[in-house]
Amino acid sequence: MTGAVLCALLLLAMLLALAAGDQPVSPVDVLRALAGAEVSQVSETIVMTLRLPRVALAASVGAALAVAGTATQAVLRNPLAEPGLLGINAGAALAAMIVIVEVASLPESVLPAVSFAGALITALAIQMFAWRAGTSSLRLILVGVGVGALAGAGASFIAAFGPAAEVQRAITWSAGSLQDARWVKLEWLVLWGLPGALALWLAARELDLIALGDRVAGGVGQRVQLVRGLVIVAVALLAGAAVAASGPIAFVGLAAPHVARALTGRNHARLIPVAAVCGAILLVVADLAARRLLAPVQVPVGLATALIGAPFFGYLLWSRRNEL
Repeated sequence: MTGAVLCALLLLAMLLALAAGDQPVSPVDVLRALAGAEVSQVSETIVMTLRLPRVALAASVGAALAVAGTATQAVLRNPLAEPGLLGINAGAALAAMIVIVEVASLPESVLPAVSFAGALITALAIQMFAWRAGTSSLRLILVGVGVGALAGAGASFIAAFGPAAEVQRAITWSAGSLQDARWVKLEWLVLWGLPGALALWLAARELDLIALGDRVAGGVGQRVQLVRGLVIVAVALLAGAAVAASGPIAFVGLAAPHVARALTGRNHARLIPVAAVCGAILLVVADLAARRLLAPVQVPVGLATALIGAPFFGYLLWSRRNEL
């Protein structure tokens, strides 16, 4: 029942996002355009060419970040964890900054591949630096924060001395934006992100165990170090693909798992798909707000999610003040 209601809310949010804009389109015309029925050429172009790729990409990126955040919170046993805490987003942003500012000769189509590679390399580096006869949640967090800070410093250094036009474009990308949504980006996200999401869902029982602690998980026969490493690689696949498609978008991977957990409990077989739908709803609504609140100016969706997520982060800190 919960899943059906959430899916209905997602479809409603997507319908509103397709209808609203500088040139409004009635919901009836939106549905007719989606069904391939006769509708004005202007409405068809707006819905099918301009807005549908953006809405589909927003839902997919939100779902990917939510699943990655759910797995990160389980494997690190930290309610405030998300992929950004491991420095994965910062690694992707640094790679993108290098391409945009320093390697102008490369075509823009290479940017998603480079940012994805940056995320994956960062995840592997964190694993390597945190390894000491195995890894622990605390070491992963500490190393992730350090690597993320180092990558952020590198990006800032490049921005400080790079050409102004390229730096401005890089900063816009690093704020998280869906303005350049195209079907090819969605294809890239599905190609690299879907295997990671399926792997995490199929490993739901392993996530349930590792969330109880290394000693408990090891006591029932789980190979804790192997599971933790594979989960982080899957998270890097998901988060890297999402960042490659839209730039770094904060707080979706933090907030969506908590909303889903309140609805379904802690069983990851149910939690992961519900979190994916919650993340999709959150980012579709945030992107709609980013497009319309200061219209005709379009605010980067990463700023909108930060405005939504900062109060939620404060609420989490307050509600768990006796646990942290």
